[in-house]
Parts: sequence; C-alpha cells; structure tokens
Amino acid sequence: MNRIVKVERLSKTYGTTVAVDDVTFDVQEGEIFGMIGPNGAGKTTTIECLEGLRKPDFGTISVLGVDPQRNTKFLHTRTGMQLQQSNLPERMKVWEALDLYSSFYPKAVDWNELLQQLGLEEKRNTSFSKLSGGQKQRLFIALALLPDPQLIFLDELTTGLDPQARHVIWDLVRDLRSKGKTILLTTHFMEEAERLCDRVAILDHGRIVALDTPAALIRSLGAEERVIFSIDGTMPSALEKALSAVGRLEIQGERVVIHGNAGHQIPLVSEIVNQLVGSGVHFRDLRTEQPNLEDVFLKLTGHEMRE
Repeated sequence: MNRIVKVERLSKTYGTTVAVDDVTFDVQEGEIFGMIGPNGAGKTTTIECLEGLRKPDFGTISVLGVDPQRNTKFLHTRTGMQLQQSNLPERMKVWEALDLYSSFYPKAVDWNELLQQLGLEEKRNTSFSKLSGGQKQRLFIALALLPDPQLIFLDELTTGLDPQARHVIWDLVRDLRSKGKTILLTTHFMEEAERLCDRVAILDHGRIVALDTPAALIRSLGAEERVIFSIDGTMPSALEKALSAVGRLEIQGERVVIHGNAGHQIPLVSEIVNQLVGSGVHFRDLRTEQPNLEDVFLKLTGHEMRE
C-alpha cells in the first residue's frame, strides 16, 4: 500500500510553547487516519504543517511525494482542505461560493454534482449566514472536494454540531473513503475517531503517545468493562464484599459502578447479576459500558479530556 503522507520527527514551537514535539507517522492510501486528543495537543499545528500553511522548525514532511513548503501550488490542486476556522461572506450564496472556488482550480469537478451529492441542492440560492451549522460544514466539504483531491484534510470537522448533523457528516466521510479518497482528520471527539478511523494517533502535549487501530489500542491496554446499576437503600456488607471480589467497586449513593475484566467463561455482567439475584437485592437500570478510546486516552495520559 502506498504512503500518501510521511512525517519524520516533526517539531514546532511558538516562543516557549512546544506545540509539536518529535512527531513521526505515515498515512496509507485509501485510509481514514485520525489525530486525536484534547484542544492544545498539537493536532491543528501538525495538520497545518502538512498543508504547507506553517513551516516546521525541525523534521521532514512528504505529502503526495513532495515537500509542502516547496510545492504549495502542486498540493493545492491535489488536496482538499477544511480548516478548523473557516468562514465565508454572510451574503454569499451557496452556488456563488462553489462557482468562485471552482475557478481557482484548472480541472475543478462539476460543483452542481457536489450540490446533489452533499444534499445542498435545495440550498443553492441560500446565503451563507442562513445555513445551519451542519449545512455550513457540508458546504466546506464541497469546497474541499472541488479539485477532485487524492487527499482530504478535515480539521475538527464536527465541533459545535448537534448529534444529528454530526452523524450526517460521518456518513459523508465514509462515502468519500468508499470512493477511494484518503482522509486525514483531527478531532477531540473520541467516539468520532473510533467510528470513522482505520488508524489513530493519540496526541497529548505535542507528542504521539499511541498509534494503532482503535480496536488494537483498546485491546492492548486492557481497558476495563463497566457494569452500572442502581439499588434501593444501602448495599448489604456481604454483597459489597462479593462484588468487590468481582471487580473494582464504586458506590455513589444508589448508583453502583463495577470496573473489571471477568474470566473468559463467565462474562462480567453475568457474575454481577448472579450475585445480585442470589442476595435478593432489588436492582434497576442495569447497563454495561464497553471500553473505548476515551478509556485508552485516560489510561495513557492520566487526566480527563480537556475541552
């Protein structure tokens, strides 16, 4: 498989602030590669260096086989960019934006087809200020697709969107990958990365602290399953002792959380339900939570996600 992006020992500082610290990774053709972590982790600085918008202090970068700093025009005709901070004139209509931006490329795709593909046909005559957050993001994706790019950069694509709009954008990203596009995205939403990305690099304080598939990261770190339920009244001491033997027990009033990895023969939730039924204690609202990328992040960095 071809490497579309190759980064070796990338570093970037702003005064005394180290934004990116000795970062190395590659992006394979046809994959969705995610850089994840909290705000301030170095994701945007890294992606802007790849786009040629910022000059690294140290390290080498190859995007589509060229140096972004030396081949800016070449990359702008072969990559699509959706920046974290994007805007258009409030009165500019959707079709006007697409028509204008298509004139920037020697071989732009038919923007009328993009309107239909991205569900914006009914909004073609709507001014930018009248679009919803999700519609604006779809328009920015359309603008990024005008040069028919091999590689698409998506920086914090769904920040500020409601859940419905976020899922619409996720479907669009998956559709782009199915058409052979390579996508490099940044996000601080762990669920987004877990659902979309083939591989992810977890950044914290400018460094990559883990890089693999989401599933492999979760497996390799042995993140715990959680079983959550509520009980009426005080938990009997005998039951508390029995549940503590199953996993790490947290009691928060009527709410009980048990963290653990049960044996292969008996699932964790089965062991807990057996103990509850055997004790005769009434329980309700029982649910399980599987380990996810946020659990991985917390285990690697030792602190909660920073907004």
